[in-house]
Amino acid sequence: MIGRLRGTLLEKRPPQLLLDVAGVGYEVEAPMSTFYQLPAVGNEVTLHTHLVVREDAHLLFGFANERERALFRNLIKVNGVGAKMALAILSGMNAESFARCVQEGDTGSLTRLPGIGKKTAERLIVEMRDRLEAWQADGALPVVMATPIGSARDEVNDALSALVALGYKPPEASRMVNAIDAEGKNSEQIIRAALQNAVKK
Repeated sequence: MIGRLRGTLLEKRPPQLLLDVAGVGYEVEAPMSTFYQLPAVGNEVTLHTHLVVREDAHLLFGFANERERALFRNLIKVNGVGAKMALAILSGMNAESFARCVQEGDTGSLTRLPGIGKKTAERLIVEMRDRLEAWQADGALPVVMATPIGSARDEVNDALSALVALGYKPPEASRMVNAIDAEGKNSEQIIRAALQNAVKK
């Protein structure tokens, strides 16, 4: 099992990133909650990882901290929730918002996330209640770091691509981005604003 990687960040294309570890390039999928905390390309980064082995692929998922990975591991234990859906949940709302949804039985907010219907939302609430108690005792998440802003059009296109990769259909992703003020924002900030706005509706 690959539990942690430390190396140079070569590429950031949400939800995927490329990490150079001693000359070996690791392709890692990460939730937007991790992307918001990544340094600029070319800097060193440490990720806590989870390896999913399937018949057709080995998929590596990376997280900014152990709490994030622990929540991901608890999510994929829920019946009907796979790694991709867990990634979408962690990208669509922060961990504290998810915990609030579970504690308050808020299926409405959960069903606004891609791929989650009413039955899955209800199952998440029932099965995650007990698991969240131990997870919440681990402490607070680290502070988010800002990243440099590139070409505005490139940032919007990158944000649209990331939303589609997270499970939203292209027209829906476009509506989400158009509904927010993207001026002056980098792709991660656009994605974050679009996801937060979608969950509020």
